[in-house]
Amino acid sequence: MAKLKSVFVCQSCGHRSPKWLGRCTECGAWDTFTEETQHGKGSAAAPASVPRAVALGEVPSDDGPRFGSGMADLDRILGGGILPGGVVLVGGDPGVGKSTLLLQVFGHLGNGGPVLYASGEESAAQIASRAGRLGIRSEGLHLLSETSLEALLSDAERLNPGALAVDSIQTTATAGLDAAPGSISQLRECAVRLTEVAKRTSLPVFLVGHITKEGLIAGPKALEHIVDTVLTFEGDRYRHLRILRATKNRFGATHEMALLEMTARGLRPIENPSAALLADRPRGEPGSVIAVALQGTRPFLFEIQSLTSPSAFGMAKRMSVGLDRNRVQLLTAVLERAAALTLGDRDLFVNVVGGVEIEDTGLDLPLCLGIASAFRGIACPPDVAAFGEVGLAGEIRGVGNPERRAAEAAALGFARLILSGSDASRIESPPPNLSLEPVSTLRRAVQILFG
Repeated sequence: MAKLKSVFVCQSCGHRSPKWLGRCTECGAWDTFTEETQHGKGSAAAPASVPRAVALGEVPSDDGPRFGSGMADLDRILGGGILPGGVVLVGGDPGVGKSTLLLQVFGHLGNGGPVLYASGEESAAQIASRAGRLGIRSEGLHLLSETSLEALLSDAERLNPGALAVDSIQTTATAGLDAAPGSISQLRECAVRLTEVAKRTSLPVFLVGHITKEGLIAGPKALEHIVDTVLTFEGDRYRHLRILRATKNRFGATHEMALLEMTARGLRPIENPSAALLADRPRGEPGSVIAVALQGTRPFLFEIQSLTSPSAFGMAKRMSVGLDRNRVQLLTAVLERAAALTLGDRDLFVNVVGGVEIEDTGLDLPLCLGIASAFRGIACPPDVAAFGEVGLAGEIRGVGNPERRAAEAAALGFARLILSGSDASRIESPPPNLSLEPVSTLRRAVQILFG
């Protein structure tokens, strides 16, 4: 008979210890160890069959046909549609729309055959009521209110669905572990078993993961390493715009982004996200510059707003929303040296309109132009857009896919585009209504716009 023994597991990083510790030696978190009981190692049984290595040429390709989710933007983020056997983790803040998104997707999939939506947080009647409000009338959509992993897998085996959703993985628990639901051990064990079922039966599985107070998916790296794709749902529950982006994708591009709108009938893709983000931008106001960024494979236009004011204290403030604060400080120092702007005695505030966080280095040039505009009190022309990376010497460097960025700027009606010389030479067919203005230094870019 297997021997039972106790082990203490950190609920933040999964580190195991034979005794309780006040502070985790791996991640440094305090008071995160909980006691769990596990079976000791017994006599190992001989494997039924011994696996052997297979030559690359003998392995059949696993690029099966994908099928649509009913949302073109979601299919693009997933890499072309839902992949049979793929495991997708959807994370986001409470109330942002994770359950609504999956219910809409499974309502569409249910029109082609049986699909299973399992929830450990809502009853079947509550899910059906929400589906009615969303206008979902799918005969193939089956609902299950269950927290037991064994019961869930048993019902899935009986139904043989075309897709499975588990909402959420934190409420699902297996009887093989004595740990509480939501613990790091339960999360890892349930995710591994669901992944095994997905790979063995080519069943697409969607998992909903909660976000912790630190802004990470609960059970951070344990779940992200197991699944194939991680989708992050961002947005304020009190605003109508939602941002869906892929932070990990084994079968497609990462950092793909889609802009969705939350309505009374559910989530609706925004056909022209750049126009929606620029709809209310002010004209003729200093500090406002239009940037062309690339998120995954799709270009977007964002408005970057900058504000400078005399510092009331000895140390000037540097605050940014949507951009990395360290990057803003670095570019401020470059701007002072390259364009002869005195910013050391001024507070600086930078904001990317729309609540979007961007990591594209192509936003360096428009950010610097926006700060220069705010400092000099001269508005940037409303028909000008810009992109480019700024080096420490004040030089303007090229970025990825300049032709797609230029096409997006031209489609939104912009007449002038400021970019690096190398990017201008890579645009083989510039739009006829767009004038390219290549610059080699930040000083030259500031002179072009503000004299």
